[in-house]
Amino acid sequence: MNVAALLTVKGRRVVTTRREISIQTLMRKMTLERIGALIVTGPGGERIAGIISERDIVRGLAEHGPAVLNMRASELMTQTVKTCAPQDSVKHVMAVMTRARIRHLPVVEEGGLRGIVSIGDVVKYRLEEMKLEVDVLRDTCMAGRVALAS
Repeated sequence: MNVAALLTVKGRRVVTTRREISIQTLMRKMTLERIGALIVTGPGGERIAGIISERDIVRGLAEHGPAVLNMRASELMTQTVKTCAPQDSVKHVMAVMTRARIRHLPVVEEGGLRGIVSIGDVVKYRLEEMKLEVDVLRDTCMAGRVALAS
């Protein structure tokens, strides 16, 4: 399965924010949306300027204390954002996330933001894939038993 197929199942909705939004406001947005990261977009809302995750906020809190709440997204966001393409395999995405120790990968095509894949999406896919494999093996084993009994 590739990323495009994964997005067809999970949807292409991406929650974004702007560079000037306060950390307090974006934390509220993340809580309401029940998500762990926001894509920070530039003017026009399609180009990625950065990504800000719960981890970035925790680091900011450790470094700046309560003042972090009044800081802007642009001050804490990760500016060098790893991305994937719709044609990338889920296996490739999993490897990128593991190597980079990240949990969210924006999906980019022709320079535009087309979706986002989380580690939860990847794990869900892998679990479904493994369940299918187990079911096929079980069915094969049962068919073999029936054939031997006949």
